[in-house]
Amino acid sequence: MISVQNPTSALLATNEYDASSWVESFAKRFSPTEVELIQHACDLAAPLYSGHVELTGSPLLEHALGATTILIDMNMDVETIAATILHAVPEYLSDWRATLQMRFGANITGLVEGISRMEQIQEFSEIEGLHDPSRKNDDHAQQIESLRKMLLAMVEDIRVVLIKLAERTQTLRRLSGASPEQQRRIAQESQGIFAPLANRLGVWQVKWELEDLSLRYLEPQLYKSVAKMLDERRVDREQYIIDVVTQLKQELSQAGIKGDVSGRPKHIYSIVKKMKSKHLDFSELYDVRAVRILVDDIKDCYTALGLIHSLWQPIPGEFDDYIARPKSNNYRSLHTAVSGPRGLALEVQIRTFEMHQYSELGVAAHWRYKEGGKSDAKFDEKIAWLRQILAWKDEVSDNGDMLEQFKSELFQDKVYVLTPQGKVIDLPVGATPIDFAYTLHTDLGHRTRGAKVNGSIVPLNTKLQNGQRVEILTSKLGSPSRDWLNASLGFLQSPSARAKVRHWFKYQHYDENVAQGRARLDRELHRAGVGAINQEKIAQKLQFQKLEDFLAAIGRGDVSEHQIALAIQEDVAPRQEEPARPLSTKRITAQPSQTGVVVEGVGNLQTNTAKCCKPMPQDSIVGYLTCDHGVTIHRRACAFIARLPEARRNRVLSAQWGNVQHGRTDVDIEVEAHDRQGLLRDISDLFAREKVNATKANTMTRNNLALMQFSIEISELEQLNRLLALIRHVPNVIDAQRRN
Repeated sequence: MISVQNPTSALLATNEYDASSWVESFAKRFSPTEVELIQHACDLAAPLYSGHVELTGSPLLEHALGATTILIDMNMDVETIAATILHAVPEYLSDWRATLQMRFGANITGLVEGISRMEQIQEFSEIEGLHDPSRKNDDHAQQIESLRKMLLAMVEDIRVVLIKLAERTQTLRRLSGASPEQQRRIAQESQGIFAPLANRLGVWQVKWELEDLSLRYLEPQLYKSVAKMLDERRVDREQYIIDVVTQLKQELSQAGIKGDVSGRPKHIYSIVKKMKSKHLDFSELYDVRAVRILVDDIKDCYTALGLIHSLWQPIPGEFDDYIARPKSNNYRSLHTAVSGPRGLALEVQIRTFEMHQYSELGVAAHWRYKEGGKSDAKFDEKIAWLRQILAWKDEVSDNGDMLEQFKSELFQDKVYVLTPQGKVIDLPVGATPIDFAYTLHTDLGHRTRGAKVNGSIVPLNTKLQNGQRVEILTSKLGSPSRDWLNASLGFLQSPSARAKVRHWFKYQHYDENVAQGRARLDRELHRAGVGAINQEKIAQKLQFQKLEDFLAAIGRGDVSEHQIALAIQEDVAPRQEEPARPLSTKRITAQPSQTGVVVEGVGNLQTNTAKCCKPMPQDSIVGYLTCDHGVTIHRRACAFIARLPEARRNRVLSAQWGNVQHGRTDVDIEVEAHDRQGLLRDISDLFAREKVNATKANTMTRNNLALMQFSIEISELEQLNRLLALIRHVPNVIDAQRRN
């Protein structure tokens, strides 16, 4: 809602439009308590709106009460009525939220806040280029559809949408007072976004008025021409339909047919649309006026058809039997056109209640068919639910609990955000800027190095919200980070984005990864004391068809040392004749030791955790048989184990974790970074946020390069991996890793 200060209209805004008289005119429709609430809303709004006009030139108070009148005619509840009166208060009252909360409560305050957020749709449509005729039709239609979905997703209470529809209708009623440029912009926006929303929600009268008034400003000559050819005013056409409906109800009752008859005159917009789509002249249209008959079963459909044709003369070639021959979307109904009362053409649709339910609320919803859009079954079902709620509101208007049904979270499985150019992008809930970048273009995702949301730089694992504008910051030769694939860090939510990152790592530096993988495999074979072995067989055991792909996966880190060791052990065990050296095939003891570790064939020999590498549960481990301290448990990747001379490698024993009670374990980590002021503080703050206790810290700086060593208490390996990944994202940090 756009308003401007107009000193000359202040008198008009305050005196000529009397809010008290307006409230009195509707007082009989509400209880005394409700009337008092409505008057209270007017008392707050009137002085704030005084001297302000809407862009059409109408006084702001008159505009608000006009929109409210539309909602009163729709039998909306008193909270909706009060919120509509107060919808512009946030523009003129600095502490409006606290004021409304104190005077009107949380529900009305929430509605006003929702209306304020929805004002963004005007900005969105302008940025998107809704009024740009140069855009391709398919892309344009898709973006308009995305805007509609975003509009619904941005509100928590569907009543907010109804208020916006009423407010827009009131604007169009007074649009003649706006400039030609404003008239065209508002009419295009109304026709492209708000009229279809009214249609989908089943608010038919508002939809028809939005369409007709929009057409009046977009194609004034055509509008006037069709209006003249109708040769009667809308009121006359509506009265004609009322007379036909009354006559048909009497005839059906006398024939013993139980049914419902309803109708409406065809509106100018729908007439023009049909003339354009079917390339017809006005004289060739037979459905300028239409009625619909709903009955219980198919037999009654054909009985009613016979009754219609006996009353009025059928128009040749204008009968369609979509019950015997349904449309491709399973739409079923009988359509006929007759020369009705006064010789005026009349279209009649006849169907069962079940057919109508499917047509109006089913997955192949009628509004989809009418708009000519593609089906979106999941979205259709949600809209159908909302339309049912709107249909039920008249029956439950006195039930406060049912009003909660208007508050919908049905659209929260998607997040709708904007590109800097205004294009709407839909993402799964929880999506991040990286998901957004990969949705736009794979290469953009690969080169992502930062992001701005609504102009402010945010972390790359920030969860995006509806309506935010997202800008991606890139490097020229960037590449994805492996941390993006760490689910606990929350960088990626979209499966497609995750797949693109995996694909990049799979095929980048393939030859280099093969070479690194071959070196790692040779090292593991050496540790296991295995010489000749069928490496392709090991690859197949780990579900790789080609040895090169297996080696590349090792080089990328997709295959762990523990997996390699197990595969080697399985292949070697059946044919090994001499005692194994690092990975013996002796039977493992059934009982874990006091450290919670099961070591091969050592009975209840004392075990200790190595202080050099500090293994913890989930680490791949081995045991080292000492001379006088039992077995020491090391990480398999421990530097001590790697440096063992050949003569002592037979002391290395296979080990694995038993049923360990996860406690806190001391772990040493190293951080390398470009030194700066506040670096240690930032890392310490990170420890605090992650609830990690640092028991020792040692820092040393040389040539502006900082080497920091920490001893920390960790409860599980996943927590350590998450912490290291987060440290790597601290500004100036080069690397963070666990000490071997």
